[in-house]
Amino acid sequence: MAFELPPLPFAKDALASRGMSEETLDYHYGKHHQTYVNNLNGLVEGTDHADKSLEDIIKAAETHSGLFNNAAQVWNHTFFWNCLSPTGGGEPTGEVADAINSAFGSVQAFREEFTDAAKTQFGSGWAWLVHDGSGLKVMKTLNADMPLKHDAQPLLTLDVWEHAYYIDFRNARPGFIDNFFDQLVNWDQVAQGLAAV
Repeated sequence: MAFELPPLPFAKDALASRGMSEETLDYHYGKHHQTYVNNLNGLVEGTDHADKSLEDIIKAAETHSGLFNNAAQVWNHTFFWNCLSPTGGGEPTGEVADAINSAFGSVQAFREEFTDAAKTQFGSGWAWLVHDGSGLKVMKTLNADMPLKHDAQPLLTLDVWEHAYYIDFRNARPGFIDNFFDQLVNWDQVAQGLAAV
């Protein structure tokens, strides 16, 4: 069964007043994400992977192979869209705040560590908040690599490939990261992930 581009969890113009333009989503979601879906379908058609779930393909594929890169990018982007909200931004509350305070000392300390991971990811990649079985950690991955390949459960991610921010922020990745925390981060998504750990 062919993979399809999952629908966005918000309207394509819903983030425009919060620093992510409809044009960015036209390209990032409509072209980049769609291309990963198309490539993945071409790679699995007529193979043993044709009827496997996305997660099973990711786990079976050799990291950084074409199959892995496209499958992981379909998964990473779908997860990323769910980490954004038109009513997002600001500080977490409740159990998410408690868990972050316990793991990092404060929400601000977490934000600084996550921001540093996102800023210092050389080239293309991702910054993540994960649960690695022992607790919450910040990690960064190169290109399409992802926590599931490292036995960690992703709770939050930020795409730091240039196509994620260049239309709205040009080369200012730090501004994109700040805007993510101030205007877009979906703490409800993190709460759902924590509840499932």
